[in-house]
Amino acid sequence: MRRSLLNLGLIAALVVLILVSASAGQLNISPSEVFGSVMHRIGIPLGPLPASETAELALWTVRFPRIIMAILVGAALATAGLLMQAIFGNPLAEPGVVGISSGAALGAAATIVFGWTFWGNWTIAATAFVTGLFATLLVYLMSRANGKTEVVTLILTGIAVNAFAGAGLALFTFLGDSASREQIVFWQLGSLNGSRWDQVVIVLPLVIVGLLVAAFVARRLDLLSLGERTARHLGVNVELLRMCVIVVVALLVCAAVAFSGIISFVGLVVPHLMRMILGPAHRPLLFSSLVGGAVLLLAADLVARTAVANADLPIGMLTALVGGPFFFWLLRRTRKKSGGWA
Repeated sequence: MRRSLLNLGLIAALVVLILVSASAGQLNISPSEVFGSVMHRIGIPLGPLPASETAELALWTVRFPRIIMAILVGAALATAGLLMQAIFGNPLAEPGVVGISSGAALGAAATIVFGWTFWGNWTIAATAFVTGLFATLLVYLMSRANGKTEVVTLILTGIAVNAFAGAGLALFTFLGDSASREQIVFWQLGSLNGSRWDQVVIVLPLVIVGLLVAAFVARRLDLLSLGERTARHLGVNVELLRMCVIVVVALLVCAAVAFSGIISFVGLVVPHLMRMILGPAHRPLLFSSLVGGAVLLLAADLVARTAVANADLPIGMLTALVGGPFFFWLLRRTRKKSGGWA
């Protein structure tokens, strides 16, 4: 009952946010016109169309691609966070722990500073994807010994790779000219401004594949939450499961950050909130988390482009403003619950 109410509430919030986001902007388009435009596009003549062709064009070439991209990125980051917390058995884990985000940022910064254009307009996104995936695999391989991967070693290796990537970012920021530095800084802050349908077409299948694999391994993650030894006795190949999940997390996060830049804390906040409401079973958590992530990022994007007139605030800054205090509260709560770490 609680799960049904939560999911219905999240879906209703998502629909409302889609209508409001499509309506808000410099061109005034009412929610009824947004609804009418969608209905006419799918062949159902219901509701009014936008008052002008310019409004209709803005709706389908600017606002809808941005909305769909926000939904995909939010769902991908929240699902990645859920998977990370499951395999680490730690509510404080999030995709940045294994160096995915910092690795992607390093590739994007190198592309900006050196002016690489070997893949045209896709070069930054492609290099961010490749370097993020490489950083994840590097962390995983460096933390393996005797055919096993220790969680603590994996986290510490991730910290080392994050530190190295941070130093590389500082170097590229130092080497770049003023325009490059500004571009690097804004890429790290995250933004959905300029999202296009061709970008959505690339991100969509990657996110769908990641979600399908996450749904497939959800039952095994439930068994893993009972402890590695118990999971092995119940027939779970823990090492194969962990490797599979890390690759899926890298796929989801790299797809998300490739066109939007670094957006932090979505993967930490959303899964933890859903787990507090629904409990530990991963299959119900997966759906609620991906819808919750989409709601959070769509709401943040709406604030980012409407809070200041004629300006587009960095969306990563807004999610960090929410996620930072939440993380602090989570640390305090975990410490109190476990009796302290000292």
